Amino acid sequence: MGYPEKLLSEDEVIESQFRPHWSGIIREGLILLGGIAVMILLAMFTDGLSGWVYLLIFLLALGLTIRGLIEWWNTLHVITNERLIYRAGWIAKKGTEIPLEVIQNVAFNQTIFERMFGTGDLMVESAGTHGQTRYRDIPKPETVQSLIYRMREQRLNPEPDPEPAVPTESFESPPTQTSVAESTASQLEKLSRLHDQGKLTDEEFQAEKSKLLGGN
Repeated sequence: MGYPEKLLSEDEVIESQFRPHWSGIIREGLILLGGIAVMILLAMFTDGLSGWVYLLIFLLALGLTIRGLIEWWNTLHVITNERLIYRAGWIAKKGTEIPLEVIQNVAFNQTIFERMFGTGDLMVESAGTHGQTRYRDIPKPETVQSLIYRMREQRLNPEPDPEPAVPTESFESPPTQTSVAESTASQLEKLSRLHDQGKLTDEEFQAEKSKLLGGN
């Protein structure tokens, strides 16, 4: 389930969206395995223990595991061309949004263990009320850092829209005395019209006018 497009602004585009790295739920797997290990040890070293005890231990470990998986699944990081978005929670939700233009610095941190799995933490420093925001278990944090900087640069220094090419009307040399295609007056009128429309610069207009009058 991705970020709802209806929550984006008119010209906003999602550049990347992802959940925390899967290594962030290793703890949940260890909880479940630990619960099973406790059940096995109790079965080996105790006699006559009620089955309800084993069931309670299993349900407790399973509940903690499922809770962690749900939290992981419902945590989403989104990078758009306008902001950083963080959303978490299933029933009770929380989130933060940081406009790209207020971001001052993005740093990442990886332990040896995290480098092995390709994960790490990001620290985003921004102006205003946001201050420092830490995002944990980010997949490929160095790549995400580069993306944030690139989108911030594009946000602060947008490329200007290319100016549409202005079609220029071609015209032939002024008619000679033997030509009856157009009179000198009509050619002058045509040049004046092109000049008024901005299709001829002052220099081009004067040059063509001189050619026309000189050839008359």
